[in-house]
Amino acid sequence: MPRKNRDHAGHCQVKRVKIAGVQFAPIPNDIKTNTERVVLWLRRAVRETGAKLVVFPESITTGFHPGMPAEDFHSLLPRNIDTILKPVQKACREAGTYCVFPTYERGREKMTIHNSAFLIDARGQVAGVYRKTHPFPSERLSAGGWTTPGDSYPVIPTEFGAIGMMICYDGDFPEVSRILAIKGAQIIARPSALLRGFDIWETTNKVRAYDNHAYVIAVNAIGTDASGTHYFGHSMIISPIAQLLAVGRGTDDIIYAELDPDPIKRISYGSDSPMMFDHLEDRNVASYGSVLTRNARSVFEPAKRFSIHAPKRGKSPRRKK
Repeated sequence: MPRKNRDHAGHCQVKRVKIAGVQFAPIPNDIKTNTERVVLWLRRAVRETGAKLVVFPESITTGFHPGMPAEDFHSLLPRNIDTILKPVQKACREAGTYCVFPTYERGREKMTIHNSAFLIDARGQVAGVYRKTHPFPSERLSAGGWTTPGDSYPVIPTEFGAIGMMICYDGDFPEVSRILAIKGAQIIARPSALLRGFDIWETTNKVRAYDNHAYVIAVNAIGTDASGTHYFGHSMIISPIAQLLAVGRGTDDIIYAELDPDPIKRISYGSDSPMMFDHLEDRNVASYGSVLTRNARSVFEPAKRFSIHAPKRGKSPRRKK
């Protein structure tokens, strides 16, 4: 089964296509049941909306926080990720649709766990996998968490557009979506389990779409995970000019929208004024120097710091996202 991530999508034309996001409350750490429910919801989403891409929330097979030590969580996850993927692959093949299917997976190294999102194509093949590069502080090893960061940003061409992926806290970093856009992503999926407030959720989704002139489909968790943390949903689809095309509720829900294949001809939605700028082409790259890749920290001090640069294992805390 090919799982080689692409370095660049090349030129890929967005087609007029429907995409959908599904939010449902998973049963904490019940991988088999939650995977079965993903299959049922995927079939329903395709049946009701005609979507060619269906996106699910972050860590949909378990819930975000495992509520157990990392060693126990590692043992809970199957040795072979195909155990989790195969039912969804079969459903995608039968429905003729793509799916962004987020799940924790065992890494290749001993005692590593990745917070991952698999892109499964309409033939039921794994077209690419993204592993969260910016774990939230509470899931980092330095905080006694469980997630080992990934280090690559695949962009996968499809027959209806090039797809990039980022997961939840990744969306707080403009660098992530900018890398994806530079590599050709026209649709960016953001599976999430975010609960820092609707204003932060909406703002980061809109600016990531607008900064990069890309569609963003951000699908947020609902329900309660094993730590007792409750998530608010409100999944959304944002256009490349920051228009809210669809928004979900705080319960089980399906959202969908039809993509415009030529979305930046007008400066804003509802306006006839022509667009005369391109945020990617208009970058003055020569002026940036090495500043953007320099290590830094805020001049303001947070309540606690759990460095992503100094991982260490310990007891998993029950911190909220």
